[in-house]
Amino acid sequence: AALLRTVLRLQGPGPAAWGRPLHGLWYFSRQEHSKRWVGSRSPTSKDKPPGTETEKFHMVYRFDAIRAFGFLSRLKVAQTALTVVAWPPGFYLYSQGLITFNSLCFMSGLASFALAMLCWMSYFFRRLVGILYVNDSGTILRVAHLNFWGWRRDTYCLVAEVIPLTDTEEWSQDLFVRIKQYNGKQTFYLTLRYGRILDTERFTKVFGLLGRSREAK
Repeated sequence: AALLRTVLRLQGPGPAAWGRPLHGLWYFSRQEHSKRWVGSRSPTSKDKPPGTETEKFHMVYRFDAIRAFGFLSRLKVAQTALTVVAWPPGFYLYSQGLITFNSLCFMSGLASFALAMLCWMSYFFRRLVGILYVNDSGTILRVAHLNFWGWRRDTYCLVAEVIPLTDTEEWSQDLFVRIKQYNGKQTFYLTLRYGRILDTERFTKVFGLLGRSREAK
């Protein structure tokens, strides 16, 4: 939560500030056919149902700050790699008496901490929703999120398998809302507080009516 608030402060006060293009980050145009990665490879897909190549998908939700989280994820991977690569030379320098045992312990602790932080951040970033799409017939939900390396990945879910938010203990005003599936597959995290619902009608057909209080539940 603190990380999200920090990124949003750096991004700017509102959606207009989020819309500024950043080199190497996530960019989406308004038209589906012009969607692309800036300075990166094409997005990968997971569990893509047959026949979806010709279907038209409508954007129903968008979290603009996902671009900054993608950059942070790639930066963390690079920083962790550099830290771990420096670990073996540290042992060699210690064996030659060029550094002290305390220095070696510091390097080991730093590398371990970097690996632990990478695992934690990757777990969260890979489940944070950037964009939601629904096809014309309203049967397939496409979730755009990040993979381990910080690049975009599309995951397809059957709308019939998505548990409506009104049938869960989630509260729409929480910082993060979990998107669950009846089949127990991957859970995603949605932020309705900072994200934008672009198509209320299609969004409601998938997740149900929002705005209920905890007391009502």
